[in-house]
Amino acid sequence: MSRYTYLLFDADDTLFDFGAANHNAFAKVCEYCGLLYSEELFAFYESINQPLWHQLDQGLVTKEFLVVERFRRFLGELGIDRDPVECNRIQLTNLGLSAVLLPHALEVVQTLAQTHKLYIVTNAVASVQRARLSGSEIAPYITDAFISEEAGAAKPSRAYFDYVLQRIDGITPENCLVIGDSLSSDIKGANNAGLPCCWYNPKGAPRPDGLRIDHEIRDLRELFNIV
Repeated sequence: MSRYTYLLFDADDTLFDFGAANHNAFAKVCEYCGLLYSEELFAFYESINQPLWHQLDQGLVTKEFLVVERFRRFLGELGIDRDPVECNRIQLTNLGLSAVLLPHALEVVQTLAQTHKLYIVTNAVASVQRARLSGSEIAPYITDAFISEEAGAAKPSRAYFDYVLQRIDGITPENCLVIGDSLSSDIKGANNAGLPCCWYNPKGAPRPDGLRIDHEIRDLRELFNIV
């Protein structure tokens, strides 16, 4: 009998290569804005985008505000007269078209689906995540996806995980495992909800103080020995 029967996977940067998708989508935004894409320009955009996502994790902003505000600030800083709503539409549309998986994600999901129930738990934009998942190779192996927009709460809040647990028959805090790369949403969320967690840490970042990390992996295939 498996120790963890129900596996709750984060999506971006845990199963999906969000970095590749994000770069490609931003390049399309640059075309609309009449800008020449560069790594420096992308880094500048991310310096605006990432703090807003951290504010979302802290419950300080809404996702609806975030997705437009990041481009409003970006365009304002560059003095460019373009529509931030349209920039966001282009970004999200192109993110949804990219279903590039991280190394070994398909192999791991295919194998574990034979003995476990697999779910996606994500704060990503619902339209993007649904499109990406439906077009990906892992779609047949995922039982369901729980997206914060639809849940009315977001990771790391306990309310989000309560929503998830209420919708999975047979799941308990003892027989599930939250698997994700983000300390601030996945691991902190599991801590808040009293759930076991596994930190996917491919770059070997140092462990933080103040968070319970039950398992840590650098390669998704290490899950075979945990679950």
